[in-house]
Amino acid sequence: MAAEFADVVLVNGMIEALDADTPRATAMAVRGGVIQAIGERAEELRGPETLIVDLDGAFVMPGLMDVHNHHMIAGQMDLFELDAPPTLDLDGFLAAIASYAAGLEPDEWVVGGSWGSGLMNEMNSADALARLDQATGGRPALLKDDSKHNRWANSRALELAGIEAATPDPEGGQILRNESGAATGLLIEAGGVIVEQTLARLQPVSTEQLAQAAARGIEILHSYGVTGFQDAAASLPLMRALKQLDDDGQLHAWVVSSMQANDFIFGTQPLGEGIIAHREETRSRHHRPDFIKIFLDGVPPAGTAAFIEPYLPVAGFPECHCGGTTMDPAELEEWLMSTAARGISAKIHCTGDASVRLVLNTVEKVRAAGYTEPKYHIAHGQFVHPDDIGRFAQLDVTADISPSLWFPGVISEAIAAVLPAERASQMQPNRSLLDAGARIAGGSDWPVSVSPNAWEGIYGLVTRQDPTGQFPGTLWKEQAITLDEAVRIYTTASAEAMGLDDVTGSLVPGKSADFIVLTNNPYDVPVDQVRHISARQTWFAGRKVYDAAASDSAPTEAEKANA
Repeated sequence: MAAEFADVVLVNGMIEALDADTPRATAMAVRGGVIQAIGERAEELRGPETLIVDLDGAFVMPGLMDVHNHHMIAGQMDLFELDAPPTLDLDGFLAAIASYAAGLEPDEWVVGGSWGSGLMNEMNSADALARLDQATGGRPALLKDDSKHNRWANSRALELAGIEAATPDPEGGQILRNESGAATGLLIEAGGVIVEQTLARLQPVSTEQLAQAAARGIEILHSYGVTGFQDAAASLPLMRALKQLDDDGQLHAWVVSSMQANDFIFGTQPLGEGIIAHREETRSRHHRPDFIKIFLDGVPPAGTAAFIEPYLPVAGFPECHCGGTTMDPAELEEWLMSTAARGISAKIHCTGDASVRLVLNTVEKVRAAGYTEPKYHIAHGQFVHPDDIGRFAQLDVTADISPSLWFPGVISEAIAAVLPAERASQMQPNRSLLDAGARIAGGSDWPVSVSPNAWEGIYGLVTRQDPTGQFPGTLWKEQAITLDEAVRIYTTASAEAMGLDDVTGSLVPGKSADFIVLTNNPYDVPVDQVRHISARQTWFAGRKVYDAAASDSAPTEAEKANA
């Protein structure tokens, strides 16, 4: 019986399948949204109704994977919020706030970001609060920092949230105060939750708006060639919005959700078992709510990351301050054991080496109990004690990395201000992890990062330098990896880490036809040019979802970033 003709046949290209058993080919056939054949066989599947796409020699590879982002928050910022770069100084940020606030209604909240972590001390004063009040014109304001862990609220927002001099610090956070005890507006970690909840009550966001924001986030991801990703801190309303998008045929990406087990920065409800109870009702063809998300510590600039050795004594923290974890060992073990029993995996935020070690110790117990299937991601893991490097592979724990959070830039500079120089410079031991057999998966942590551009991340992994050129220097160059290793970190390794390798991540028959047509062959340009590679086209399930040539009105996010 003759094979059915293809819906689409791509010809005259250089197609890299990223599969050991599939050599580079010039043609690929797609039928019903999946890859039908690759190589010479694909040419034979042309039929009278087949769409023929001449690639004109272009390089084609699997769609990029992003193992860690917050796509809905990014979509909200793009559509509905102030979206300023974290490289602005305080004067520049206040000017951006004033310009944005002028276009709002008198009582409308000024929300968004992002202010650089290095501005924290400068902002922590009555004078800075007065300047923020003036910039916002009497409107309430709540603005996120570059890590999205800390907030800056103005006097009106503090008043609406009921924060006064006598208001106690919430568990897991701080309300910073001046010498007289009055709040300065800087809210560290859980200190911002009260205001976040006030904002949600007074200016609620509908499911339709969430779906719109999620769709916009995915649209931007498509412009960067991303066809599958993991939302690293999903709320129940977002999961329902994703299910609705998929039911309506509008979810054009593989999405893995990480259900929040705890939360001390977003202020969302329900959490933990409350959100897990609704897990299956939000599952759909392209949406997999398969992970929980645990915030085990905070971020180094705020002194909330958990370290084995102390922070710098001159950084303004108490003597011998090492930070701490949000859960004790028994509570973390209960979460991982109970979810493993139900086949639920976990992504765990760890930015200090003490929290990394606690996760590895706990996963060791989970594996010993016979739970070999659940996947565990140590998210960020900028700092890993040398004694723990080999344990990632031994315990099948994925290192979820976001290069823009460590290559030379505003965040690495802020970290260098609170840790001894030798420790601050030794971030992301990627070469050591790979040599020890660990799986590394690539994420952007967008919009904590300015963009979800994987090619900038790949450049950073290979060179250990800032792809934007704004920040000089090389960070721990001995930990550089090869280009091929870096590409796989953002494709096959991430698909495997997210549990999507059954449907995507490589171009082989039977998998979803998720691929990108690039402006350049990454293996055929100088390494300095890798950071400028972009997607000419992005295809998901055999359907073109982005075409740079068709974007002839406003520039895309990718085009603006590469300008």
